[in-house]
Amino acid sequence: MGGGDKGLLPLGSGRVIDHVIARLAPQCGALAINANGDPARFADFGLPVLADPVPGQPGPLAGILAAMDWAAGHGAGVVVTAASDTPFLPRDLVARLATAATGGGAVAEGPDEAGRVRAHPTFGLWPVALRDRLAEMLAEGERRVGVWATVAGAGRACFPADPVDPFFNVNTPEDLATAERLVTLAG
Repeated sequence: MGGGDKGLLPLGSGRVIDHVIARLAPQCGALAINANGDPARFADFGLPVLADPVPGQPGPLAGILAAMDWAAGHGAGVVVTAASDTPFLPRDLVARLATAATGGGAVAEGPDEAGRVRAHPTFGLWPVALRDRLAEMLAEGERRVGVWATVAGAGRACFPADPVDPFFNVNTPEDLATAERLVTLAG
């Protein structure tokens, strides 16, 4: 998508991230955005913008640590993470992750186009108490959220892909066009 913020792309009457926030906000006590670079581009959301606490922009796993650090500072015991380019995430994401959670949290999974169940570990519920272990893994060079979920012993919550795949993400111009067609169907 040209290297910009996919969440800021137009979709329906707003932007992709507006749909994410609208679905996630009623499920959470507080929201923050994980992003590197100039936080001013997110100023109109009125949400804290958390930079990765690990240098070199190592990806979503560092964003989970940023969320854990922020949550710890607010006395929260868990964080929920979701990707900003997935406008149709489940409206019951947090409740179902909480039900599936183990001491290592929980991640989402769902069927792909062929019906195979795939993990979507970016969508997770993570105990803040695990942040030191996550920081160690990042320092050791781990970058994959799926590996972290396995090491943490995260449970799994399966979500249906009907009427729309809740983990559909916008990666290409064609995906954005598909999302535009699906935005009304997804409700």
